[in-house]
Amino acid sequence: MQLVRGLHNLRPQHRGCVATIGNFDGVHRGHQAILARLRERAIELGVPSCVVIFEPQPREFFAPDTAPARLARLRDKLQLLAEEGVDRVLCLAFNQRLSKLSANEFVDTILVDGLGVQHLEVGDDFRFGCDRIGDFDFLQHAGVLQGFTVEAAQTVELDGIRVSSTQVRNALAAADFALAERLLGRPFRIAGRVLHGQKLARQLGTPTANIQLKRRRVPLTGVYLVNVDIDGKTWPGVANIGVRPTVQGDGKAHLEVHLLDFAGDLYDRRLTVVFHHKLREEQRFASLEALKTAINADVAAARALSHLAPIANEEP
Repeated sequence: MQLVRGLHNLRPQHRGCVATIGNFDGVHRGHQAILARLRERAIELGVPSCVVIFEPQPREFFAPDTAPARLARLRDKLQLLAEEGVDRVLCLAFNQRLSKLSANEFVDTILVDGLGVQHLEVGDDFRFGCDRIGDFDFLQHAGVLQGFTVEAAQTVELDGIRVSSTQVRNALAAADFALAERLLGRPFRIAGRVLHGQKLARQLGTPTANIQLKRRRVPLTGVYLVNVDIDGKTWPGVANIGVRPTVQGDGKAHLEVHLLDFAGDLYDRRLTVVFHHKLREEQRFASLEALKTAINADVAAARALSHLAPIANEEP
C-alpha cells in the first residue's frame, strides 16, 4: 500500500482512482464493508483504490479537549487499511487552510484536480466543507458535472446495533470486549514501543513494560487481563491503563503491562496488547504498600481468569 502525505505530494501518476473519505478510526466492520465495495469498483474500473483520511481528525482539530478517544493511532490505522487491500492512502493535514475549504473547493482541489476520482464511495452520514453543505446529494450533483460516480455505503448493523466507532467506544467503556470484537471484526488491541519508565513497579516486585501511547485520550481505563504479542509469541498479563494516581505522574495516560512468568528485556521492542477482561477500575491508594497489595491481587485474579484469554503457543 502506498502512503501519500499531503496534496503537495500528489503526482500525475496518482490521478485516476476510486476513493472514499473519512476518519476510518478503528477500521471496524462498517468501514470494512465500504472498503470491500471500494475494491470491487476499483477492479471493475481497472484503477487503484484510494482512502482519504485526515491527521489530526477534524474533531481533534476543532475541539482537542473533547474529541473522542482514538481507537487506533495513525500507524495502526494504516496497517489495518493495508490488510483490507487498499492500494493507496492520501493523508491530508487537517489545518486552518483545509478547514476553510468550501464543499465546492474540496471537490475541485482534492477529488478532481488532485486525485482525478472516477468513482466515490461515502458513508451515509458523511458531510464536509466549511459550509457543511457537502453531503451525498451534493457529491452526486458534483459528480454529474465533473464526470465521476458516487455511491452511498449501506449501514452495517449487528443485532440491530449500527456499527460505528462510537459504538465500539461505548462497548470498551462498558468493558464489553465480546461486543467490541464483533463490531471491529477482531479483538481490541493497542500496540506501542516499550519505553524506560520510573521502574517503580520493579521495586514493588512486579516489573512492567511501559508502552508509549502517543494519544491525547484513550478509549478505556482501569486494570485488565490481557494477552501480549511479542515476536510471534503470546504471553498472558495484567495491564493498567490510566494516569497512575498513586504515584506522581505527568497527567497523561500510560499503559503498563506485567507479563506473567516472563523474564527478559523488552525495552525498545514493539508490543501488541490484546484486552480480554476488566479486573477493576484504576484507583488511588494511600501508600505504596497498599498499591503493592493491590497489584499482587490483580496478578492472582489474572491467573484465576486466564481461561478468558487463552494462548495458542507453548511458552519457551
